[in-house]
Amino acid sequence: MKIQTSSSVFILILSLSFHVSWGSLSSIVDDTSTSQDFISCLQSNSNNFTTISQLIFTPTNSSYLPVWAAAANNLRFINKSSIIRPSIIVTPTDETQIQTALLCTKLHGYEMRIRCGGHDFEGISYIADVPFVMLDLVNMRSIDIDVENQTAWVQGGVVLGELYYAISQKTNTSYFPAGICPAVGVSGFLSGGGYGNLLRKYGAGADNVLDARFVDVNGNILDRKSMGEDLFWAIRGGGASSFGIALAWKLRLVPVPETVTLFMVNFTLEQGATDIFHKYQYVLPNIDRDLQVRVLITSENIGNTTQKTIRIMFQGLYQGNIDTLLPLLDQNFPELNLTRELCEEVRMVQSSLLFGGFPTSTPIETLANRSAIVKTSYKTKSDYVRTPIPKSGLRKIWKKMFENDNSQTVVMYTFGGKMAEYSDTAIPYPHRSGVLYQVLKTVSLTDQASDTTDISLNRLAWLRSFDKTIEPYVSKNPREAYSNYNDLDLGVGSDTYEEASVWGERYWKRANFKKLIRIKAKVDPDNFFRHPQSIPVFSRSHSDI
Repeated sequence: MKIQTSSSVFILILSLSFHVSWGSLSSIVDDTSTSQDFISCLQSNSNNFTTISQLIFTPTNSSYLPVWAAAANNLRFINKSSIIRPSIIVTPTDETQIQTALLCTKLHGYEMRIRCGGHDFEGISYIADVPFVMLDLVNMRSIDIDVENQTAWVQGGVVLGELYYAISQKTNTSYFPAGICPAVGVSGFLSGGGYGNLLRKYGAGADNVLDARFVDVNGNILDRKSMGEDLFWAIRGGGASSFGIALAWKLRLVPVPETVTLFMVNFTLEQGATDIFHKYQYVLPNIDRDLQVRVLITSENIGNTTQKTIRIMFQGLYQGNIDTLLPLLDQNFPELNLTRELCEEVRMVQSSLLFGGFPTSTPIETLANRSAIVKTSYKTKSDYVRTPIPKSGLRKIWKKMFENDNSQTVVMYTFGGKMAEYSDTAIPYPHRSGVLYQVLKTVSLTDQASDTTDISLNRLAWLRSFDKTIEPYVSKNPREAYSNYNDLDLGVGSDTYEEASVWGERYWKRANFKKLIRIKAKVDPDNFFRHPQSIPVFSRSHSDI
């Protein structure tokens, strides 16, 4: 994608403004600065007063709440009365406006949150506990697909559904190995590493990033060459928003067959679900890497009785046809009892519809329709399993699930294949060789008015106790967690390495976390880009990190 910036004259003026402003910032910032001061700053540093005025929203604007809520994908935070919403929302349409917003945010003493898709589980991109500017990249959504060279340039405000749709309009035999939820922002996805239905064959999303355009804390626009390999390493899995603002990504597209096969089959405990899942742990992480299976585990009442059972659903995507899939599973996993009637051959883009919650017959353009994505309220936690859980452990897990009110879902995502070929330090995302599957544990709060009702509090308490129940069966030293499933329960302390390591080593492991801290100290030494679980900056006494 040929991303054009504004005139070179304006760039020069901005550059001079940055060089003058940063050094004397402490003497300029006034605690009494208001949002109007910020707006005046934007307008005076803009080459188009009218345009920039239309891209700014404050609580006095009638459009403020709709703009804020549009990409706040966890209703749990929309319904909260105690949260601090942004003092100002800026929705830039070009890169120079982003530079200007950064300048004025620093000049007037605000913090900044950067929202691309708004899908972060703790609402970090659109709420805070201090006055802040929200930079909403919703208008930065250009996508340039180069089929011949198998690449795509994607701007920072694009969501996955828009990317999948754009690819499908150019080719049926290329795709990008990203996640299943169409509303997830590409930038946030890649910033955490990113997994999806093609990871067993092509690795994580961030493994397939070739270049980036990025604004650092000084307002410089960098690409891979000018930022250097350390920063390029950090933003692909270490949380780009800890280091600056991702403007665009150059992606490697991967080959896929014209036809793929989807299937879905489920079992209850009475139908042998425990034995089938137990075998799944040994077979699927080692099977043909063209096959990806996720497992959804729920509890339900049996008929109209108070007795409960567990239902386990196996949902699969195979990069091939039914005639090849059936003998593969008959040979390796006959217990799944998969038949032709349970399978469907579709285009790859149709698989994104199904995993995104739509029937495969849904018009493809629905993937690019943000308003079609249903929002829910939830709390989520994550884990990784490296050793098969014994049947006795599975029975303890089922028993614990019976204690809740059926509002929970546990999702296992199969690893292995290509993921096992990467070093833990290839990018910051470290959950590689030896991982059998990732675990997502969530409780729904959608039927509650807030997360503070008695029912909500009971569900949240159950989730935290369930987290303790499965602890003996998941990874250890550290107990790994996925940074894109941010979980503030893990901790937010960052005054010392000891405090930050409690959550940082779970997301990135020790070697990667320490490297991220060293890079952060170089590129953002004053810790401007921060949030409750951003990469921390320590005093000189921690120089041994």
